[in-house]
Amino acid sequence: MDSSELYHIKQQFVLGAYKTLVNLTLPDPNAPTYTPTLLYQARAHIALDNPKSALELLPTDSENVAVKAAASLAKYVSASQGADKDAIDASLEELRDLAVEIEGDDSEGNEEEKALVRVLAGTAFARAGEIEEALETLGVDTEDLEAVFVIVHIYLSINRPDLAKKQFERSKRWAEDDLLLQLIESTIGLVTGKDGYSNTSSFYTEQLGNPSLTSPHILTARGVTRILKNEIQEAKSDLDESLAQQKGDTETTAALVVAAGLGALKKTEAEELWTRFVSEHPEHPLVVDVSNKESHFDECASKFEVPPLASA
Repeated sequence: MDSSELYHIKQQFVLGAYKTLVNLTLPDPNAPTYTPTLLYQARAHIALDNPKSALELLPTDSENVAVKAAASLAKYVSASQGADKDAIDASLEELRDLAVEIEGDDSEGNEEEKALVRVLAGTAFARAGEIEEALETLGVDTEDLEAVFVIVHIYLSINRPDLAKKQFERSKRWAEDDLLLQLIESTIGLVTGKDGYSNTSSFYTEQLGNPSLTSPHILTARGVTRILKNEIQEAKSDLDESLAQQKGDTETTAALVVAAGLGALKKTEAEELWTRFVSEHPEHPLVVDVSNKESHFDECASKFEVPPLASA
């Protein structure tokens, strides 16, 4: 595998074409591209919520710090799925140790591998709700674009688009105009609604026009963008196609639930879809939010006294 093929693998990962990556044939273990390809494939398994496959893929006797970090992240995700607190704590501690290890003068690994350790550790810390630790590990002054991408997502998740924008503007001063930088800009645009989502929508449409890319992730993102632009039937089309490629994906189904409620489906079909989603994903943020609003409405309604009818 030559460097151009590795570049293509990176682009596939950035755009969420995870199923394509997990089906790749790994190069010869002696090839210089073996470990980078292995890491992208393992991370694709994790992104597909299949951490056990990642752990089966990663060698347990590797001394590579990035491979160790990928295994620890996979263990964290697996433990989180089973709500195993001890295993969660143990995997996070492994990542903390690796993050400290790579800062030592005698640490092994090249700069790319060390940067990946920070990204994988920061991702786990953010998922665990340890926001300050995640940002400290990633380094808000970093010049690693993948770390910036995670930082931007963290800031957007805590409703700080202003800080996300600062990271993007800072990155433009040193980063090449590559795909990941464009994705960062589009992600911020999706959350903030800049320019009526025009840049975000154009970016997703451009990527979906690539005949070598099959990414339900990008289809879902464009579907969400179309919901926000009130293009409901077009959004449904994207979301249906995404689910055909990645059946049962929770976030895509959540977006389809929203589109259905806005008229993409008949009322009875929308209600059936919502009931099924609540049953299958009771802890999803959308379900929790609606439940909280229903409770708040009922509480307010119980305090409201209907005035007596005026008599003639």
